[in-house]
Amino acid sequence: KYAILSHRWGTEVSYKEMTRFTKMSVQDREEVRKRDGYRKIIKSCEQAKKDGFRWLWVDTCCIDKRSSSELSEVINSMYRWYRNSKRCYVYLHDVEDLMLPTEQNFSRFGGSNGWPEWFSRGWTLQELIAPRKIEFFNCNWVSIGTKQDLTSTLEGITRIPENVLREGLDPYSRPSVAQVMSWAADRHTARVEDRAYSLLGLFGVNMPMLYGEGLKAFRRLQLEIIRVSSDHSIFAW
Repeated sequence: KYAILSHRWGTEVSYKEMTRFTKMSVQDREEVRKRDGYRKIIKSCEQAKKDGFRWLWVDTCCIDKRSSSELSEVINSMYRWYRNSKRCYVYLHDVEDLMLPTEQNFSRFGGSNGWPEWFSRGWTLQELIAPRKIEFFNCNWVSIGTKQDLTSTLEGITRIPENVLREGLDPYSRPSVAQVMSWAADRHTARVEDRAYSLLGLFGVNMPMLYGEGLKAFRRLQLEIIRVSSDHSIFAW
């Protein structure tokens, strides 16, 4: 049993830094402790312990990005890891209130289409759909609700139907390829290839990571979907 964190990346702590943290100089350790990413690790660990979990997985410090084979394995397994988690903590760094916003606020969230930034990122789409249990936290690590309680609000923000938010992607009644693509259409990733890689688990396909291939990644994704699916709506994309 394990919990898992979903968040918008900022100033994070890497796998390399985490594994050599106790061997760092006092000055270097203090620099790491001042990062927002360090606070996220500490706070999510505290929450996991409070909820009775012995293990917590955080992408920033649990993936050795120096290893291309490990990175490829992780990206191809990410959806399954979020799906198999017993609890997913979603940290919303730009939400101060005690509830999710129910209307777009461009003065507050102008850089992310009027909603908290977490909802505009490519990777967080699967991190919203895959876990069975999600608890949302504001910037002060105060719980502001669960996915089950907030499905109506979440549907309004993401356009993802309530039944998908509640049950995940049912293999026997999956939404069309075009519908899933539409949920991702307005989302952004730091690297262009991740627009494709972040969707692998949602379509149940696997492919090797080739950072540097640019837009070819999305074409490879389309070919993999065509190979395993007879859903012609993919040609709309």
